[in-house]
Amino acid sequence: MKSLFLPSSFLLSLSTIRQFPPYLPIQSQHICSDRHHKHHQLHSPFSLTFPLNSLHAQKSSISATIPSKEGAVSVINFEDVVEKDWSFLDSDDFTSNQDYNQKLDRIIASGGIQESSRVMVSLGSEVFVDKVVESSPCNLLLVVHDSLLVLACIKEKYDKVKCWQGELIYVPEKWAPLDVVFLYFLPALPFELNQVFEALAKLCSPGARLVISHPQGREVLEKQQQQYQDVVVSELPEKLTLEKVAAQHYFELVEFVDDPGFYLAVLKMCKPTD
Repeated sequence: MKSLFLPSSFLLSLSTIRQFPPYLPIQSQHICSDRHHKHHQLHSPFSLTFPLNSLHAQKSSISATIPSKEGAVSVINFEDVVEKDWSFLDSDDFTSNQDYNQKLDRIIASGGIQESSRVMVSLGSEVFVDKVVESSPCNLLLVVHDSLLVLACIKEKYDKVKCWQGELIYVPEKWAPLDVVFLYFLPALPFELNQVFEALAKLCSPGARLVISHPQGREVLEKQQQQYQDVVVSELPEKLTLEKVAAQHYFELVEFVDDPGFYLAVLKMCKPTD
């Protein structure tokens, strides 16, 4: 998969470009004024700039200019981009709940983040990323998501946070080695568990901690699967399955909680150093 690194550290994947309508007007406006807006639709048009040789796209979707130092640059402008609805991850029904927020704190604490840590959050909610930023200073925080709008809103608030739009198994190794990885919403990943661990094994440092979680557990996950079938495409792994697959990629399960209202699996990378 090809991905694009933007000047603001924001990345855009080729697979998402193909989903956009063929005619995109040239405009630019401020977005993400309301953190609790519906994520499934971008109401304000915006533009993104990246090197022309990074993307092969339809001419009708691109306008090009040639700066003196950077060479040919393309500007893609998006209006009313329709994407998956991720708003349920930040629903006011539970983000304002004290018990829910305590569970988020427990998930983050399980990562053991240090100031020198390099951290990645995959398919995290905005609230979860907020808590990581506010509670756990680190050397690098990379947020991976397939939603352009979610990443744009995160980037607007935290310029130093790296954002990569695309699929987890294609995350570039340039951000490795990672010390902490949060798979905040694993059931949204359209991959086999073996593929996920294979990709993470290439990114994680020896001793790195991998945290798989669902702050509401299987009980709520079943409801989410019924309501958001295009987003929730897989299950949370059972303990024996998780241990077996993890061991094949040098991960050891060190903590496991699978209650109806809370899921937490903490694994440690035991890959020997070179």
